[in-house]
Parts: sequence; C-alpha cells; structure tokens
Amino acid sequence: MKNLIRAAFVFILFYSCTKSSMDEGNNNPQDPPQNGPGPCDTVNMEYAADVVPILQGNCYACHGANSNSGSFGRILEGYNNLKPYAESGTLIGVISHAQGFIPMPQNGPKLSECDINKIRSWVNNGIQDN
Repeated sequence: MKNLIRAAFVFILFYSCTKSSMDEGNNNPQDPPQNGPGPCDTVNMEYAADVVPILQGNCYACHGANSNSGSFGRILEGYNNLKPYAESGTLIGVISHAQGFIPMPQNGPKLSECDINKIRSWVNNGIQDN
C-alpha cells in the first residue's frame, strides 16, 4: 500500500511540474514571454509607425539611401525600395535568419523576435504603405 501511495505521489508531483512548465511556455511567437518584458503587439502594423523605426535602428546604416556602400545596391530606405524585398520573402528570410538567406544585420545581433514578428505581420497584412 505504501508503494502505491508513493507511486501516486510521484505521479502527481511529476504531472504538476510538467503542467506548470507547459503553462509557462511560449508556444505562440506573437505572445510575449511570461516573465519577460511587456506584450509584443503585432496587430495593425503600419509601415511608417512600426516598420520604419525597426529598419532605421537596424538596417539603414548599411542599406540606407545615402549609406549603402558594401550593400550591393540593396537599399531598404523608402517604401518603394523595400517593397520588392518584402514581396519576395527576402526581407523576412534575412531578418529571421532562415536557411538559405544571408543573416542580417550582418556582423550584428539578430533582431528581437518581437521586431521580426512586427515586420512579418506587416508583410502578411499586405505590405501597405501606411
């Protein structure tokens, strides 16, 4: 009888730890980490308000209209310059470090998952010039 009680206790303990770990997990990349900074809002992303600041902070130093030496002519500054890369999937491929793409920013840290998801949301919602 003691062995049965011990086995039940171990099972309950194991299940509660596993359940707790699953509850704390982050299965949706658009959801914020449970113990991390505030939520990552990816709803209604706009080019000017949401995408441009990310690109300014991470891309324009090499891929800007006036600062593109060494970028092989890949200018991301300006909606009309960015749109073909967004439409082709290249933008998401390089910033998410997807296989088959050159990871960007080059020689710099990967963008945060929140910033990547903001750009991804903008792309998935039609690459609007708003």
